Amino acid sequence: MNADDLRAQQAPLKARYKDEPDAALVTLRARGSLGENVSCKVETGKALVTAGLHPATGGSGLAACSGDMLLEALVACAGVTLNAVATALGIALRDARLEAEGDLDFRGTLGISKEVPVGFQAIRLTVTLDTDASDEELDTLLKLTERYCVVYQTIAGSPAMTLNRHRA
Repeated sequence: MNADDLRAQQAPLKARYKDEPDAALVTLRARGSLGENVSCKVETGKALVTAGLHPATGGSGLAACSGDMLLEALVACAGVTLNAVATALGIALRDARLEAEGDLDFRGTLGISKEVPVGFQAIRLTVTLDTDASDEELDTLLKLTERYCVVYQTIAGSPAMTLNRHRA
């Protein structure tokens, strides 16, 4: 896909969303159900993934760790966004590799220390690019990738969260 193809594909959506702002509001959903051995079966829409405890909290390591899945979602979203932005800007990328790392102190998750926060204390996203683009072009590419990556912005912005309860 080139920049013109991408613009042509997105143009009717952008026009509609400008005229009908409510049409741009989409609710994404994820579903899961409890599995065996302290796990949760997550329906991804493409496959069934079993998430379980990380080995640092007593898991076997055979099930997906939800923390890993969060980092994988960040890499996936940033990669797609980077690719779309590069296409729109006409920046040719021979290759791009993305890596997300996050630091967790499991004393918080395990309730050992109330002073230790539950969750990632720091997340680093690294992009390695193989391209002839100038430094200025790459700065713009990464700035726009950061700006338009949904998962990046969600993690960085800490959206309002609620936990609701229903009886089966």
